[in-house]
Amino acid sequence: MRIARELIDEIVAHARDDLPNECCGLIGGRDGHASSVHRARNAAATWLRYEVHPSDQLRIIDRIEADGEAMVGIYHSHTKSEAYPSQTDINLAASWPDPLYLICSLEDVDAPTVRAFSIRDGRVEEVDLDVV
Repeated sequence: MRIARELIDEIVAHARDDLPNECCGLIGGRDGHASSVHRARNAAATWLRYEVHPSDQLRIIDRIEADGEAMVGIYHSHTKSEAYPSQTDINLAASWPDPLYLICSLEDVDAPTVRAFSIRDGRVEEVDLDVV
C-alpha cells in the first residue's frame, strides 16, 4: 500500500491521543493507494482490543464513498505489544477480509512502528507500506 507520511503521522497521533486505550479508524483510497485517514471511537474502550464504534463506521464509510473512494484499510494501535495482529485481531478480520490492516505499535512510545497486513481466512501476511 502506498501511503503519505502525513497519513502515517495522523495514525500515530491518534494512537498517542487515545492512550491508554487502543485507537482505531478507517482508511480511504483506491488501487492500493491510501488517500484519507478517518478516526473512529473505540467502542471497546480498552488497551486490550478495539471495536470501531458502529455509528462512526457508518458515518465514515458514507464519507469515504461520497469522496469517490473505497475503504482500503482499517487501522488500530497496540499500546503494549509489537505491530503484529493478535489472535483477537485475526478473529475480527474475518468480518472484513478485503481491507488491509495497519497496526501502530506504541510499545516504545518514543519510536512508534506502523506495519500493514492482509488477514484472510485466519492467515496473516505482511504487506509492504510504501511511505511517500
